[in-house]
Amino acid sequence: MKTICILPATLLIVSISAPALAETGDTPRRLDPVVTTATPSAAPLTDIPMSVSVIGTDDLKLTDAYLGAEDVTDLLTGVDAAVANGTQVAFQIRGIGAVDHQALTPTAAAVYADGVYLATNVQTGLMLYDLERIEVLKGPQGTLYGRNASGGAINFISVRPGDNQRRYVRAGYGNFDRVDLGGAYGNALGNGFSYRLAGRYLSRDAALDNVSGPADAGGVRDEFGLRLGLLWENAGGGELLVRTHYEEDNGVNAAPRNDSLTPGDHEIAVAGDGLQDTDNAFYGVSAEYSRALGRWEFASLTAFEGYDQQYGFDFDGAVALFGNPNLNANLAYDRSFRQYSQEFRLQTDWNGGHTLVGLSASADDFSQTYTIWCGVLDKDTLLGTCPYVGAGSRAGPAPVSPGTAMSLVTDINQSRTALAAFTHNEFVLADRVTATLGLRVTDERIEGDGSGRHVFDDGTVGYNNVGGLGLAFGSNVIDETRLSGNAALSYDLGPGMAYASVSNSYKSGGFNGEVQNNATHFTDEGLFDAESVTAYELGYKARATDTLSWSVAAFWQDYDAPQARIFVNFPLPDGSSITSNSLSNLDAATVRGAEGEVTWQPASGLTLNAGLTLLDTGIDQVTDIGGNAATFDGNPLPFAPDVSATLGGRYAFALTQGVDASLAAHAKYRGDYYLDPEGLETRMQAGFTTLQAEAAFTFTGTGLSLTVWGRNLTDEDYALSGYGFIGYNTFRSDPRTYGLRLDYSF
Repeated sequence: MKTICILPATLLIVSISAPALAETGDTPRRLDPVVTTATPSAAPLTDIPMSVSVIGTDDLKLTDAYLGAEDVTDLLTGVDAAVANGTQVAFQIRGIGAVDHQALTPTAAAVYADGVYLATNVQTGLMLYDLERIEVLKGPQGTLYGRNASGGAINFISVRPGDNQRRYVRAGYGNFDRVDLGGAYGNALGNGFSYRLAGRYLSRDAALDNVSGPADAGGVRDEFGLRLGLLWENAGGGELLVRTHYEEDNGVNAAPRNDSLTPGDHEIAVAGDGLQDTDNAFYGVSAEYSRALGRWEFASLTAFEGYDQQYGFDFDGAVALFGNPNLNANLAYDRSFRQYSQEFRLQTDWNGGHTLVGLSASADDFSQTYTIWCGVLDKDTLLGTCPYVGAGSRAGPAPVSPGTAMSLVTDINQSRTALAAFTHNEFVLADRVTATLGLRVTDERIEGDGSGRHVFDDGTVGYNNVGGLGLAFGSNVIDETRLSGNAALSYDLGPGMAYASVSNSYKSGGFNGEVQNNATHFTDEGLFDAESVTAYELGYKARATDTLSWSVAAFWQDYDAPQARIFVNFPLPDGSSITSNSLSNLDAATVRGAEGEVTWQPASGLTLNAGLTLLDTGIDQVTDIGGNAATFDGNPLPFAPDVSATLGGRYAFALTQGVDASLAAHAKYRGDYYLDPEGLETRMQAGFTTLQAEAAFTFTGTGLSLTVWGRNLTDEDYALSGYGFIGYNTFRSDPRTYGLRLDYSF
């Protein structure tokens, strides 16, 4: 059992002062969206003493052409996404976040759907439809609701039921035979009852060109989603909002590209023996209740989320690496996940401040069977048509059969319970000075068990025993209790607000969910520890006017025990060692940087926006993890480009007497970044710029609109993630896509 109890140093409140400036009076906040994720209650963006980005109404129109949640990073600076195994999304915010393909650990950036925490990276690539806005919090989180997060938080907020809802149906068509259908309908029924039903269907042929095998290996989309919301505004003296959703993904996962090959842009070259139909189902229900209790406001959020997933792909990314058909690997995952959560919050205003206190509890269960084989799989015997190159070494010094080890099968089960108490407080210290103090104490218990086996060609099954260190089955328990929190001081300068803040949070440790080599897998040495981040930030947010809104911030982040998938050497009794690719911990890292955002309306109907994030990241590695100190020390963090910048705009105008038009374009530049922490030039993605645009035409008085859209118009071919296997494999971006969409609103 591993037991950890950490109480970080007392949080510092950093103060700054500036000359008092004359008050400007009440100004319209048309460029100052109201945010609900970053504060105990809804507040204008410029009143929040932390870095927050909001994707609102105009930019959400661009997301109608998106495939999944990872695409929203094109609209944000300082935020990127590693898409592991083709579908599992891990967001990196300001360089914080492990790039890993296992599914049983939470991500450093907490992802929420309508306030419900999504606990694994399988869920974070959620299908986007009928959204009201997206809120992105940068820096450690955890004192307001939900779960602790070392990197930040992203909340995808759907349209609520209610009066005067927008109802619509839409149909679209694009290249690669893309079909996109969607719509939403709702109504108010009286007595405070209303409902809203929304849905989307998306299909598309393979976007990557497989030059050596079946076309479907380039990734096929076939998915749909439904969401129902029920609102009762007079429920027992309060308001009750119930939401339920169901999504399916039945396409084909795209295969990766091996770096030993030299195909053209947006091309892969696989034989297709690992080609598999995807069978993924995601579902959930939540009940959100709020009411006044005297001077207090009470809120409860009860939720269930789950998924069942079966998918896989050609793992080696080639037909026959180096001309050897036995250097072949295919894999398949069979996963099941259930998550239950309950949260209570009480908040109140008092003379000189605001207080929120809350309790949260969650329990989840994860199970996975992971199979890897060579050639074509017989699903009954679990044998491939050739021996998987990594199977023989797993048999250990005393194989249980004289035959040939052919395939590997790994099972893991994990349960997690988390209990937390948190508080968030605002204190008006003086006329213009406000302090914020938040604390959270979390207790987590993670139980894991599993086994790793190999299958011989004669049907015999044995437990893995690499190095003779014991059979690969076992269990362990991780108990962690941690205190985290944040403090801020803000000063109203009249034209804007200056602030200083410090925040600390963490991402829990856990079990490695991939191939289990021997008995050490479930020992304390085989686990990975929690990572934590302490962030310091200075910022200024200008008071929004009718035409201008802008903000700047500088930050420093101390990153302790960053989680990373690396090659780790494990010693053997005879003094030698074995190397295993595992999720482990580096010693530390440092992130420093600056960012700014501006929105400007220079003329009627014209809105321009720009953002810039500058990052300087470095790994500090002293511990010689199996000879790895020199490998990592001084390297930048993965998926942390030194520069990311966005520039966009929208112009709305009357084209003719009966036709209104809207033209929009948005570009993002990402500087060079590495795909893993080893910092090898061969695993670096060179900087690139993507461009998306749309032209929409609304026929007044008819409810009809026609939109022409395009994504990745620069046709960039870039890596979404990478991993090592007989060379290096990368999942690739989609090429240029475009289409048109017809909407009818009523």
